[in-house]
Amino acid sequence: MLLIPCPYCGERNEHEFVCGGDAERMRPPSPQDLDDAAWQDYLYNNTNAKGWVRERWWHVLGCGRWFEIERHTVAHAIRQPEGSGGSDG
Repeated sequence: MLLIPCPYCGERNEHEFVCGGDAERMRPPSPQDLDDAAWQDYLYNNTNAKGWVRERWWHVLGCGRWFEIERHTVAHAIRQPEGSGGSDG
């Protein structure tokens, strides 16, 4: 079981959350201008980096807020990003 530290509710069980994915990944500014291959690349090809990644999480069964955490993809350790107090996404 993974315990996720919600900045609003405290540490909670992972089953209360939905992962919103990589917080660093940005949607293309003009998706209508992309051809099918470029759109497919954006949708399905992620970096899948080893180590610390910044992710967005939604506390769906708690406060209902979005926030960001840093998670180590190998060790599953979690820490709050510097300067993070959460955000209403």
